[in-house]
Parts: sequence; structure tokens; C-alpha cells
Amino acid sequence: MSTFDLLADLPLEVDGYTLEGLRAQVSSGFERLTTLVRLHGGGLEGVGEDVVYDGADHVALQEAGAVHDLAGRYALGEFCELIDSLDLFPVAPGRDVSRLYRRWTFHSAALDLALRQAGKPLHEALGREARPVTFVVSLRLGEPPTMAPIERRLARYPQLRFKLDPTSSWTPELIASLVDTGAVDSVDFKSLYRGTVVDQPPDPVLYRRITEALPTAWIEDPDVVTPKTAAVLAGEHDRITWDAPIHSIDDIEALPFPPKMVNLKPSRIGGLPKLCATYDYCAERGIGAYGGGQFELGPGRGQAQYLASLFHPDTPNDLAPVGFNQDDPPPGLPTSPLPPAPTEVGFRWGE
Repeated sequence: MSTFDLLADLPLEVDGYTLEGLRAQVSSGFERLTTLVRLHGGGLEGVGEDVVYDGADHVALQEAGAVHDLAGRYALGEFCELIDSLDLFPVAPGRDVSRLYRRWTFHSAALDLALRQAGKPLHEALGREARPVTFVVSLRLGEPPTMAPIERRLARYPQLRFKLDPTSSWTPELIASLVDTGAVDSVDFKSLYRGTVVDQPPDPVLYRRITEALPTAWIEDPDVVTPKTAAVLAGEHDRITWDAPIHSIDDIEALPFPPKMVNLKPSRIGGLPKLCATYDYCAERGIGAYGGGQFELGPGRGQAQYLASLFHPDTPNDLAPVGFNQDDPPPGLPTSPLPPAPTEVGFRWGE
């Protein structure tokens, strides 16, 4: 039986939904907006978090309000199909991938509500064990780059592990200092981003410095097409992972070579049936997976941690507790691995 088959027939009663906006300043230097979708039915509530990146898309959604009539009785699979048939944007989104993010928001809220109405947690419905979640902290080192963001965090949390975004401004001295920490598990070359503040053009000098200095680190989203960077990475394919291009099984199959590991972000996959099918696909083919966050401000981060605990708990999940998004993370944050924290019923973690 497929993973989604275990969930598709869950009964779901929906009376309606409400929206709630969240906002915060995060470590990448921008104001993050997200929107909670609260799905109501039978006196209970299921929640999902919309992680669309463009603030204007959240403003438009919240101003429009709950415009869709979702009331009714469904099987969970039927409700997911209904959501997929709707245009969830009152104004066309700033980028097409946002449609996947918002679709996941409603699917995850429906999953939470259906499980609460059934009186069981997700891991019980799937017949899986919730396990401790290993995590890394995703970080940029500024321009000009310095060790300060690393040193601040290690001073307070000496066992912390990192996923870093190398840039062409990284010097050999900086790289040597990073090696001395022994705390870098993965690097993200972000070669597939265009027109964003995190774009990193292909740089064979940077690639060689990083791959030689950090010979065991995972290498996410490098440029393997440009001849000079492809040559640097020719012997590194077993530690190359992919994130930005992964929205579906088709995207995995379209990669330049079969991957050993992929980043499966639930919101980027864009729907519960697709996500479950992707988990099954990777498991059947021996492809490792890890989860990634998207600057969630509410329960979306915990839901991604919950999925990681069930499907890939021991990999470098980019799912640190949200407090680590702050420029100066406060004391008392949970350390890796996160102990299992599913709620007694529903699709929530750590409440």
C-alpha cells in the first residue's frame, strides 16, 4: 500500500476556514510574512502555514479573506483534489512556484483536521515511529563574509552543525577557519537561482576551494553544466544534492545524473499526494532525503520536522528551530537531534 493510500480515505468534515497573518525580521535581512490557514470542522481546527515568499501575495490573500466555499464532508483525498482545482490567489502570484506553496498550506491544514477528527496522530495513521530529528543551521556569512555569525552561534551552542552558502568573496583564510570548526555538514552553491539576493554565479575557483577543503560535506545545487565548474565536480557526484529544482518525481528523473540525496521540501512539492508519492519513489530507489525549511514563523516548521522524523530523521535536515533564524539566537533553544514531539492527535509537532 502506498503512503498516501494510508491517508486518502480519512473522513473530513469542513465548515469553513479563517486566515491569520504572521511577520518577523529574519537573519537573511528581510521581513518575513506568512499566513496561517485555519480549517474548521466539527468543533475542531486544522492548521497549515503559507510560506509564499512575496509579501504582496500574503497581503492580497489576507485582504480578500476566506473567499472559497469549502464546507462539506469529504475523504481527505477528495478534499485535496478540490483544493487542486481552485485558484487560491485573488491576484496572480509573483512567481509560479507560489501556487505549490499555497496548495500545500490547505492540504496540510486538511491533514491536521482529518487526523484530529479521527483522534489519532500522523505517525499512528502511517504506522511509523516518530524519531529524533538531526538538523543543521542554514546560514550566510555576510558581505564581506566573516566568521562572526558562526562564532556567535558556536559560543552558545558548541555542538551546532551548519549548512552554509559559499560566495565568491570567501577567502582561503575564511575557508580554513571554517574547516577548523569541524561544524560544516553541507554547502549550498545556489547556482539555480536567478534574480534573487542569493544568486551565486558559477565560480570554478570557489568550487575547487570548497570541495577540497570540505571533502565530506554535501554539495547542494552546484552548476554541473558550465564546463569549468563541471570539471571541478566530476569526481564529486556522490555527494551532490539537489533542492531548488525539486518539485516532483519528474524533476528528480530530469537531474543530470541519478542523485544519492535530494532535499524534499513539502511546500515545494506542493501537495500531500505528491509528497507521499515522492517519499515512496525515493525509498524504492535508495535515494536519500532531507527536509528544508522556508523561514516558517508558525506551525509549518514543526510540521516539516514531524515529516522528517518519520521519513528522514538522520540526514542533515535544514530544519533548525526557528530561533536560530535570529541574528543572535537566544539561549535555551533545542539542540540536535530534536526529541520526538508529535502532538497526541493531528499533524503538529512541539506544541
